[in-house]
Amino acid sequence: MSPIRPSPTRKGGGPLTIATLILATWAIASAQGRAGGGGADMAAQGEKVYNQTCATGYCHGVKGASGGAPRLASRGFDAAYITQVVRAGIQGTGMPAFGTTLSRGDLTAVVAYVGSLNGIAPTAALIPDRGMPRRQLPPEAAKGRALFYEAIRGFARCSVCHQVDGTGIAVADPIGKVPENVAALRAIASPHVVNATAEGSTFPALVLSKGAITVKLYDLTTKPPVLRTFAAAEVKIGGASNWSHNSAMAAYNDGELESVLAFLKVAGGGEK
Repeated sequence: MSPIRPSPTRKGGGPLTIATLILATWAIASAQGRAGGGGADMAAQGEKVYNQTCATGYCHGVKGASGGAPRLASRGFDAAYITQVVRAGIQGTGMPAFGTTLSRGDLTAVVAYVGSLNGIAPTAALIPDRGMPRRQLPPEAAKGRALFYEAIRGFARCSVCHQVDGTGIAVADPIGKVPENVAALRAIASPHVVNATAEGSTFPALVLSKGAITVKLYDLTTKPPVLRTFAAAEVKIGGASNWSHNSAMAAYNDGELESVLAFLKVAGGGEK
């Protein structure tokens, strides 16, 4: 696994055809739904992906409630707006673009779920997910995947800071080299975590951007990490922090982490 460092800022954009396909599918879905389609299944899948990816407390809340990010439920959003924002994100904010990280099926399901929170009936089947089939995992890796995203662990789950297979929050960089064992996983270096001082306190931070006017960083004092923006003159960035990756994994025992590693070695996408 790579040393802990902030994920690069994701930019909006991407082929408009993805959004068009999603909207077209939603229109077809509505027609199919009126004839008895599978909207409930699509909404359920969308809620599952939303809870794993979006409902993290410092982003949106469960069932579209407000969290660190604004409320999504009962806002009067239409299908086109929801699709565009989920696909391309909103530049200059904490809302990332999911058009290139979620499979087409999961993307469509999330759009449909958020639509359902705004009174739009989530009817019909998903777009066939050509070229991006659901990954079939060996039993131990499947167990590790469940642990990686396990909502019952709250903000202590791995996916609060790491994104794998397009699901989770990319606070840290994508996983590169997967550690060989649990000891190595616990001992991952975090050279990009520094001490930041602002508003009379010093805290461990991952700096996203440091400009002449503003500094944007993740405050790692609590879980989940808090995205904060300061005027450059109001924050001092110091040397390396004594924050450790091991401290973020207190909710997992060694046996569970063995399963998580099995998942990462299959799905991490980096060197094994």
